[in-house]
Formats: sequence, structure tokens, C-alpha cells
Amino acid sequence: MPPAPIRVALLWHMHQPDYRHPETGHFTLPWALLHALKDYPDMASHLERHPAIRCTVNFVPVLLAQIEDYCDQLATRQWRDPLLRILAWPNPDHLEQADRNWILDMAFRCHAPTMLEPFAPYRRLRDLLAFVRSQDADGLAYLSGQYYADLATWYVLAWSGESLRRGPGPIAALMAKGGNFELADREALVSEIGKVLKGLIPRYRALADRGQIELSCTPAHHPLAPLLLDFGVAREAQPDCQLPAAPGYAGGRSRVEAHLQLAQHSHRQRFGQTPKGLWPAEGALSTAFLRQIADAGFTWTASSQGVLQHSAGPGADTGVPWQAPEDIPGDLTLFFRNEHLSDLIGFEYARWHGRDAAAHFMSEVVTLHERAPEGLIPVFLDGENAWEYYPYNGWYFFNDLYESLARNPAIRTLTLSEAAEGHRHRRQRLPRLVAGSWVYGTLSTWIGNPDKNHAWELLCEVKQCADRVLENAAADAGQRQQIVTLLAVCESSDWFWWLGDYNASESVSAFDRLFRDNIRALYRLLGLPAPSSLDHPISRGGGAPESGGTMRRAT
Repeated sequence: MPPAPIRVALLWHMHQPDYRHPETGHFTLPWALLHALKDYPDMASHLERHPAIRCTVNFVPVLLAQIEDYCDQLATRQWRDPLLRILAWPNPDHLEQADRNWILDMAFRCHAPTMLEPFAPYRRLRDLLAFVRSQDADGLAYLSGQYYADLATWYVLAWSGESLRRGPGPIAALMAKGGNFELADREALVSEIGKVLKGLIPRYRALADRGQIELSCTPAHHPLAPLLLDFGVAREAQPDCQLPAAPGYAGGRSRVEAHLQLAQHSHRQRFGQTPKGLWPAEGALSTAFLRQIADAGFTWTASSQGVLQHSAGPGADTGVPWQAPEDIPGDLTLFFRNEHLSDLIGFEYARWHGRDAAAHFMSEVVTLHERAPEGLIPVFLDGENAWEYYPYNGWYFFNDLYESLARNPAIRTLTLSEAAEGHRHRRQRLPRLVAGSWVYGTLSTWIGNPDKNHAWELLCEVKQCADRVLENAAADAGQRQQIVTLLAVCESSDWFWWLGDYNASESVSAFDRLFRDNIRALYRLLGLPAPSSLDHPISRGGGAPESGGTMRRAT
């Protein structure tokens, strides 16, 4: 009898929160655009070049909506993102002061060792700005329009994926030119951005249609569903967690149901199929949320090793698919990621040579298989934020990793639906589920800190006001839809992630402000005065600024 193959299940999670201002529709931060130029094309390209690799790719609907918003901007040239507007501005000498200030603030937000230092023209722009700022208060007046044009161009070039740099488009030529970019150069870059973004969703759909990948989803606006259902579940894994003063989020069950339904609708509309699997926002699960996932018709969901160990004991095996506890309806399979392997990719391998990292990963996989020949090796992580820390956006790491996986006859990569079906006979019944997430196996990243709790209290207050308006028969359908849509944005987990005194101050400030703007706009929609507390930052401080991209934990 031949030995059992080594089964590896990869899941790449793609998510960016809604950066659009609730009243103007303008993008306050460019991260959805920049990741759509750097990471989503590269991750598709790696798969297209290695057709033997099978995996699961998870898209959050709010990210897909923003990609489509950018496609509309690029088609109509009605700019709602300052970066695109600056890039396409015909005469940079007449660039508006607000846009000058914006690009000076944003254009070096990247991981400098891999995205700035390798490019001498980009470094010169940084060094020139530092010199001018060191002279006197009026020094910025000496920067020409050409400086701003070059700065916007290089910011986009620095955030361009390696697959685009190696492709037939204008990006390699512009990088070789180095500077003094003319309007024709910038227009060529804008045109290339349009092509790349327009092709993203079709590329992943094509990969799914030919069976190479499975596309899964997350509730529509990435809500921390267990907390929408019950604040008290935070104490299941962390008994001393301080909860908000509000007793709970009113109507949380119906709101979670709405996010699930929107996600399924989004998936059918964009990918032509109903998703079988659901990656919960932040890998956060609770018993009540599991029940809703099963009721919605999903066949699998997933979380992390910490949640499994809190639920089934420290020896519980991530290599075994688990069946939901007995009180959960249906036949839901649960996967729990191998944190060691996932975090090696997310945090460690960026410092290694790509070939060495791939070889080490393969040796770890073989070791796990020797311990449990029938086991599954589940590796789940963020599919976008780790790669800026890798040389060449992880190009050589992925080449070596995917080639090593594909050419080893003892290894089989598979989607999570394939894993659920193939390992059905090995499932174990989860005795209970202790609520938690993929960060420490708890919910402490989103609740318990005074700032996070205050944000929940603000959300609970506006939700109660929204319920009263929505219950009023006089509210018309258009107003109702606007209220529900904006409420969904306010329910995103990202606002709570960033609040606290241990995150980068510039990111804390940006997310704090946008969260309060969303709440304030919701009060205006409701025709009610906003609390004066929304005029003041929620967060009482932040840590040192980080150098990288979205400055988000790469898990």
C-alpha cells in the first residue's frame, strides 16, 4: 500500500477595510489601491505560473467593492483618491496645496529596506525633502511641481508588484527612467493601473473556474461577529477581560445575518458561484456565530490553533479537521491553522533567502507528516501585508516554495473544500468552542482596552438610535438602505483593532478619525445631533510610527 501523501492546505486572506469617507466618498488612505497594485496581482501571478498548486483564496466583499470603485475612477477619471488625482494632474506646478500636503505625508509610508532603499531616485526624493524641511519653515516652497509629480510616480512604482515590473507594461521603463516624469509618463502609468485593477477579479475567477483555487468569503464588512452577538464571550478565553459599559450590541444576530447574506450575494455576483467556505473576520468564532454560519449553508469555516487549544485542550491537533459541537446544526467542518508554519511565513521568512526559506518550510512539512502521516497541514495567513517585508515582494520565496511543493510527488496541495471532503472520515467532534480569534486565541485585540470599549459604547449608542428610525414606518426605502449600509461600515473589526496605546500613532489617529466620521455621518442620516464626544479622539495615545504599508499585523 503506497504511503499517504503529505496534504498541505494553504489559505490566503485578502482584506482591506473601507477607507472611503462616508459623506464625500473620497478615499482617506490609499492602501486598497496600493495592495491592488502590489499583492493581489503577484499572488495571482504565482498561481498562474504554478498551475499544479491548489489553494484557497479568501476575499472580503468590502475590499472587492473598493477595487471596483477604483476601476470606475480610472474609467471615468472622476478621482476620489488623492494619489490618482495627483498622478494624473496635467500641470504639477498648479497642484493644489492640500494635495501637496497629502503626498508629502504619505509618499514614504512603506517598508524602507525593501521598498525605498533599493531605488536611488526614490531615496533622493526622500533625502531632498528631509533637507528642505531641516532649513526653515518656508523650505517646502522651494519644491517644484516636478518634485511632486516624481514623488507620486515613485510612490506608485514602489508599490507595484514584481509581476508588473517583469511584465510588458510601462513600469520597468519608468523605473529605469528614474525621474523628470512627464505627463505622458504618468498617463501611461495611470492606464496601466486601470488595466491591472480591471483584471483582478476576472483573474481570480478564472483560477477558480479551472479548479486551481477555491474562493471563500468573509462577512461583508469584516465585523467581529462574536462580539456583535455577545460581549460576554470575550471572557471565555480571558476571564478578567473588562467589558464595555453597554450590556451588548442590540440586534447583533440580525446584523451578523445581514453581513453573511451580503457576502454570499457578493460572491455569486462577482465569482458566479455560492461560496462553500467562510473565513471569519480575524478568524474569530463563538458558538452562537458557528450556529449562524451553519444556518447560512456554509460547509466549512476556520480559526487558529489558539482557539482549538482553548476549546479542546493543549494537545488538540490542527492536522485533524473537526466537526462542530453537537448543538450546532448541519454538518459544518472546522479547520484550525498551524500557527508555527503560518507565522514562519508571516513574520520570519522575510529575513531569509527565498530558497532557504522554502527549503526550511518543506523540511517542517515533512517532519509534521512523519509525526502524523494521515494528517492535514493547514497554513492560513494574510495574503497581502507580509510581502512588503520580503525582498522583491516575496517573488523568489514563492517561486521556490511553489516549485518545491509542485515537484515533490509525495506532496498534495488542496483546497479546504477538498480537505473537508477527503478528511471527513478523520473528523473529531469538538467538545465545545471557546470564543477567540487568530490573535492569541482571544478577543483581546478588539475589546477590553478602555479605548476599544469606548468605541463599542459609541457604536451601541448609534445602533439604538438607528433601530428607532428604522422601526419608524415614515422612513423611506432609500434612507433605510443608506442607514444600513453605513451601519455595516461602522461594524468593521478594523476600527477596534487599531485603538489602544500600543499601536502606531499615525495609524491610530487615521482609523480613530475615520471611525468617528462614520458614526457622525450616521447620526446625520438619522436626523439626530451627534454626541459631542465624537469631536475628540477616542485613543489616548499610540506607539512609535511604523514604517510599513498598512502597518497591520501580517497574519
